[in-house]
Amino acid sequence: MRLFLIRHPRPEVADGICYGRSDLPPADDPVAVADRLKPLLPDAPVFSSPLVRCRLLAEALHPAPRFDDRLREADFGAWEMKPWRDIGRAAIDAWAADPLHFAGHGGESVAMLRERVVACVEEIAAQHDEAVLVVHAGVMKVCAAAFAGLPASEWFGFSFAYGTAALIEDGRLVWHDRVAQRVRGSGPPELR
Repeated sequence: MRLFLIRHPRPEVADGICYGRSDLPPADDPVAVADRLKPLLPDAPVFSSPLVRCRLLAEALHPAPRFDDRLREADFGAWEMKPWRDIGRAAIDAWAADPLHFAGHGGESVAMLRERVVACVEEIAAQHDEAVLVVHAGVMKVCAAAFAGLPASEWFGFSFAYGTAALIEDGRLVWHDRVAQRVRGSGPPELR
């Protein structure tokens, strides 16, 4: 399966705020982001997180995207929408000591996120040769680990830029942080 992963546009939230499952609107225009991504994408079904920052991009990419709650970002429980500085060093250190299983904030652990995302993507893969997912950075990291075989030492620290695409094919991450843009005149878009 060829799995195209799209990270949503930058959300409207102040720097330094912990957010995951919170339903934040996009700060960047989803239609403009979609226009930069379309040249990279196949004519394939689009699956998306239902959160508005993903939903609006999915709707700009495809006339009939499908939404699945399992593609939502992680739930950070009591940490949601709090400044990181207010969460406290001890809590963040406890999370860092066991990032896969920590759920001391009352939300989800990364292992719980991984379980639901992998189940969803495996269902999609069983029905489609290729698909586009419009999702969140946490979901993209989990997909890189599960479907591209990246070890925890790599995927925990991996980053995906807002409004960019990644491709997982044949069990490897082929490329990431791609967009297509016009650089001169009205010629064909160039990849970067």
